[in-house]
Amino acid sequence: METKTDFLIIGSGIAGLSMALKLAPLGRVVVLTKKSESSTATNLAQGGIAAVLGEDDSFELHQQDTLMAGDGLCHEGIVKTIVCQGPERIRDLEDLGVRFSRQPGNPEKFDLGKEGGHSRRRIVHAGDFTGTEIQKILIERVHEKPSVSILEDHIVVDLITECKIGTCTAEKDEKERCLGAYVLEVKTGIIHTFLAPVTVISTGGAGKVYLYTSNPDVATGDGIAVAYRAGARIANPEFVQFHPTCLYHPKAKNFLISEALRGEGGRLLNFSGEAFMEKYAPGLRELAGRDIVARAIDTELKKSGKDCVYLDISHKPAGFLIKRFPNIYARCIELGIDMTKEPIPVVPAAHYMCGGIVTDSYGETDLRGLFALGETACTGLHGANRLASNSLLEGLVMAHQAYLRAREIFSELRDRKAPRVPEWDTGGAVDMEEAVLISYNWDVIRRLMWNYVGIVRSNRRLNLARQRLIPILEEIRHHYWDYILTRDFIELRNLAQVAELIIAAASQRKESRGGHYTMDYTCKDDWNWRKDTIIKRTGH
Repeated sequence: METKTDFLIIGSGIAGLSMALKLAPLGRVVVLTKKSESSTATNLAQGGIAAVLGEDDSFELHQQDTLMAGDGLCHEGIVKTIVCQGPERIRDLEDLGVRFSRQPGNPEKFDLGKEGGHSRRRIVHAGDFTGTEIQKILIERVHEKPSVSILEDHIVVDLITECKIGTCTAEKDEKERCLGAYVLEVKTGIIHTFLAPVTVISTGGAGKVYLYTSNPDVATGDGIAVAYRAGARIANPEFVQFHPTCLYHPKAKNFLISEALRGEGGRLLNFSGEAFMEKYAPGLRELAGRDIVARAIDTELKKSGKDCVYLDISHKPAGFLIKRFPNIYARCIELGIDMTKEPIPVVPAAHYMCGGIVTDSYGETDLRGLFALGETACTGLHGANRLASNSLLEGLVMAHQAYLRAREIFSELRDRKAPRVPEWDTGGAVDMEEAVLISYNWDVIRRLMWNYVGIVRSNRRLNLARQRLIPILEEIRHHYWDYILTRDFIELRNLAQVAELIIAAASQRKESRGGHYTMDYTCKDDWNWRKDTIIKRTGH
């Protein structure tokens, strides 16, 4: 079945829904989400949005903090663009109905939080469930727009480009054109053809490529994988940020203990009850960058042989903790942990992809008519390591930037004659009767990546990971043509693709910087490696 629309948005997080709202007056908008409309990383975000709103703060300070966290690889132009738009984009959210926390006794001012790497209090939040509040309001506003449709349980299989269907008309110096996407409707198993002059990828990250992650189950790198296969460049996939503090409990899955706890005075303790961050980050201690804190915890765990460290904020008044962190407090109580009286067991977990699909300052990719927003994109804001709470900020600002550009080029793209796109052909594919073929490879990849391509890497580990991934990739290629596609298989295919990209980029970079640390090159090498790692599909 073929569906034509003006704008096709793949993903329903803060970037995708913000873009949908802005595009609604310009034409028909279809938003695709592979599970429910609220199954997003945005919905899990606890901390908040970094924005310059404090009297002692400035754009220059926020930019400096971002550049410091990015460890030499941030693109200064985009850092300035995104930071300077922060306050305006926060007002946009308030106008939509988002209610951020205000200072007790002074409701005119935001209750600004502080997190690791920030020199000032600048985190705008709604308690400790900021993402949930934003997701709820954006969904409500989108449903009020008659020109916007959200289709749940629809997962992208591949992008449709002119060259893919054999009608490439691009001149030598002209971009190839994206025409839309082939999309699996999960409940029926039908693969539909969605065509649009403008396609937006906002599918989030790829945390599920690792065994332990703070990400939702949908974070399988779909956007990065389909864009790579379509010929778009991918930048810096080796820079995976590991959040230092995920809740460690057998009944807790993907539950993050927000950076804000450390911002409010939380201390990290080893199994013996000793604070240890001073020896890894003198002065900054728990408020050092996430890469530093995660490596410190990893070192302590390897030294002790224990499964977790502890985050202790019990020295703060109980009333303050319950009001400031209601979500975290309630979840811990459910599991028998009273954070007002005892430390919280925590471990690092894969949290954020600092790299992704290469875009310009307006979210445009290498393909004409294709935009990428949010965690799936690489704008250059985060460099080698993301500053806390800059992710939601980037999603908001880049949605606005992309809207400005899409509005400008939409008429030209719409009026340009499009070739006939063939329907999806299943050929002789049959149903896959043994789901174990998928679950086994999924588990192998995630363990492989955690053990060999995790917080600390080495040439030997990366080579082993590459060699062990090769037969899995080959098996997936065969299955792709032999079996009828399912959501699980599509996610496995994308997960394996992203794993391959991370390993390739990590193997290229002969230094340690930001989220990439290797025992073979422990120092930063600005002379040779202060540059982005760029990977493009060969033979495309």
